[in-house]
Amino acid sequence: MGLMNKMIVGTLPLIPRGIVRIFASKYIAGDKLDDAVVTAKKLNEKGIMGTIDVLGEDVFNEEDALRSKEGSLKVLEAIDKNKLDANLSIKLTSLGLKIGHEFCLQNVSELLSKAMSLNIFIRIDMEDSNCTDETIRVYDEAKRSFSNCGIVLQSYLRRTYKDAENLINSGKKNFRLCKGVYVEPEEIAFKDKQEVRDSYLRILKLMLEAGSYVGIATHDDYLVDGSYRLLKELNVPRDGYEFQMLLGVRDQLRDRILKDGHRVRIYIPFGTHWYQYSIRRFKENPQMAGYVVKSIFTRGK
Repeated sequence: MGLMNKMIVGTLPLIPRGIVRIFASKYIAGDKLDDAVVTAKKLNEKGIMGTIDVLGEDVFNEEDALRSKEGSLKVLEAIDKNKLDANLSIKLTSLGLKIGHEFCLQNVSELLSKAMSLNIFIRIDMEDSNCTDETIRVYDEAKRSFSNCGIVLQSYLRRTYKDAENLINSGKKNFRLCKGVYVEPEEIAFKDKQEVRDSYLRILKLMLEAGSYVGIATHDDYLVDGSYRLLKELNVPRDGYEFQMLLGVRDQLRDRILKDGHRVRIYIPFGTHWYQYSIRRFKENPQMAGYVVKSIFTRGK
């Protein structure tokens, strides 16, 4: 069934969006900020933290980038108003990364300034490899003025160990570590599943040994168990890390990690750009694509 699901992923653009939406709702809080707030409140009631993201990326004009910034400013206000245990996650391409470095940095700085006044943390997401250098550059410059931010690094990129090492050596030690979901060429990215896992644990060990705060972002039992071993071996305090997962993915694993006494944060995306995000999630988790096709024959039941 695994091979069949992967084949189905390639046909997803042919499936009516209404069908895709049925299953996308598992991963998306909703179209509106209020939907994300409700989701965050429900998670907080279970002792789970959140990080809220306004869906959207690859903006190529200043008007859209400024609109995206305003959307993130509203998220910060909602987190503060509702006293949510939540952060904000941002994608730099939605804030003008492909328009200009200074323009993007100005938008990020405005968000960080507002967030700092409200005592809210911002996570800078990592996107495809074309954005890696510029994302690190913006983070590096923003971090000089604002302490309330961290970056995402992806273990499937061959360069990531060195990137983490460079950031650590420059005193920047707040990371979210994930495998990575964008399709990249073999020259720059590990393709073998175990190679990606090995890279993940090698980078995680580097980060933890340096005293970094790490969001251990994974749904992989192998990596969860490996992380447990590293945390115990290095005697990392419970407030020195957290586990992070996507909304709607492996809730039973999420609850087990929480029950084991570890802090857990859930990524809460919302907005009208749900389709592009969902297709990427289905590519990452082809089994869900199989459910989408099955729904055509069961009418979503």
